[in-house]
Order: sequence, then structure tokens, then C-alpha cells
Amino acid sequence: ELAIEAELDEPFSTVESVRLGKARRHEDGARQYLDFCLSTLRGDLPALRGQRIVVDAANGAAYRLAPRLLQELGADLHTIGVEPDGLNINQGCGATDLDALIQAVREQNAALGVALDGDGDRLMLVSASGRVIDGDDIIWLLAKRWQNQAMLRGPVVGTLMTNFGIEHALQQRGIGFERAAVGDRYVLERMKQRGGNLGGEASGHVLCLDRATTGDALVTLLAALEAVDGYCEQFDESLADLQRVPQRTVNVPLRGSARSLLEHPQLTRLQEQTEAALTGRGRLVLRPSGTEPLLRVTVEGPDGDEVQHWSDRLAALARELDQNQP
Repeated sequence: ELAIEAELDEPFSTVESVRLGKARRHEDGARQYLDFCLSTLRGDLPALRGQRIVVDAANGAAYRLAPRLLQELGADLHTIGVEPDGLNINQGCGATDLDALIQAVREQNAALGVALDGDGDRLMLVSASGRVIDGDDIIWLLAKRWQNQAMLRGPVVGTLMTNFGIEHALQQRGIGFERAAVGDRYVLERMKQRGGNLGGEASGHVLCLDRATTGDALVTLLAALEAVDGYCEQFDESLADLQRVPQRTVNVPLRGSARSLLEHPQLTRLQEQTEAALTGRGRLVLRPSGTEPLLRVTVEGPDGDEVQHWSDRLAALARELDQNQP
């Protein structure tokens, strides 16, 4: 900074105004983006024409483009979350709050509900029966489809929080699966390392690297629709073979250090006891939040009561030990 200020004290010349660059509005950017999205389809989706679909665009970035894309494919649309005012993005709507979409799908007797988040990189779906279809479900649909069409490359990449049922189902089909740290950036990093083209998170971040270089909810939506050949009523049927295991996460507020808590011998012993009880049937993840003073205790297993038992014990001990930290 001092060097820059010193330079400013010296005589200098500027570029003449006639030689300055010019700005111009790129008028056809939306059309180019929609054409790109449509180009990721491997074929037409005639079955989509006339199907009633509810779109919740979260009052966000895709509030015009998401409805327009589905209209161009012939869907009969009802929209919510398409009135941004600069303050209402993601408020009571979108992929992070599905209540309004679930209600609209029911009231509209719709074949499908589509929810994006504010910046348009996360996708959640709601089937005609009211089932929430999250990122894990979408990954399962795409993995099966792409395997059948010899399009799947490398292992599928999830995160530490991907449901154990997804991992087991993929293994049953001979599809490799690896876990990255939580966050789509870490999923992308692992996919590139392993040469994979499919990965993501339950939150709706899904990466289809043979179609886009990053997460894009509209590209993911088209891939999901393609996986059921445009027949929205087939989402429930296509997910019937996926047996997710009960999963429970308890957030434990922390006063002290998460690192020292995780290294405490009492918590380590209970962790080992839990993992031994769940060996081959479930998982335990103890993970400090990256944004809040919390320890997230996540337990998965085939029996809901057992999952609650272990998660309650671990959370209670973590609270007790944290209170006693200096």
C-alpha cells in the first residue's frame, strides 16, 4: 500500500478517453444459457409435455429461467418463489424450505415439484405422492441410469453424511463409492482425482461432470427427468429399490474446544463401542461444524431405536464433557 501511494505522488499519465474500453449489454445471455442446458439432454423428452409441474425458484437467480426451461419442454407449469424483491431469497421457499412446494404439489395435483436454491446450484424434488427426493436420491437414479447406458465413469462420490443405504445400494450394483469431506468443493476435488463424473450431497448439490463443470440445478433437473424418460410419475417407482437406513443427527452446542473434546478418552471409548455395535450395519460420524460452535453427532443403522440410543448417549456425554472443559 505504501508503494502504491508513493507511485501516486509521482507524475503519471492516463489513457486518453477515446481509447478507453467500452461496456455493452449481452442481450442474448439467457438464451445461450438455456440452449446450453438443453444441449446436455441425450434426447427429447416428449413424455414431459402437458405434465403439471410446480416450480419453486426460491426468489433467486433462476426465477425466470427455471420456468422458461420447463415451458420450452412442454410442461404445464405452476410457479412459486418467482417474485424476488432483493430481500426474500430463500425465505420460506426453495430447496432449503420445502413446505410451500409440498403443499403446492398437493393442491395443484401436480406430477412433480421442483425446488432450486437461491443461487441455482441445488435441486430438490417432490414426487406426486409427496415424497421428498433429495440429492442422495437423485444420485442413485443417475447412477443406475448411467451404468445401464455405459455412461458412468469412476466411483460415485458422496460425503461423510451420505446415507449408508446409498453406499450399500451402489455396492450391490457393483458401483464404486467414495466419501469426501462435507461440501461440494471437496466432492468435486475427489471426483477430479478419481476420474468420476457423478457425485454430490443430500442437500441437493449434484455434480454431473460430463455435462457441466460445477453444480447446476437446471442441468441436474434435466438429467433427473431423463433418468425417468420424462415420466414424472415414475420417480417413486424408480426409487423403490433404494433402502435408506435410519439416520439421526444431534447438534451439541459447545463452550470449549471441539478438538480437545473429540480427543477425550471417555468420548473415544464410547465412540469405539458404538462403531463396534454398528460394524457392517451402520456408521457413526462425529463432526465439528465448520460455521458454528457445534459438534454434530450423526448415527446411522438398520434400527431406528438403536440409532436413537447411541446418538442420545454420545450427545449426552459430549455435553457433559464440554461443560467440564476448562
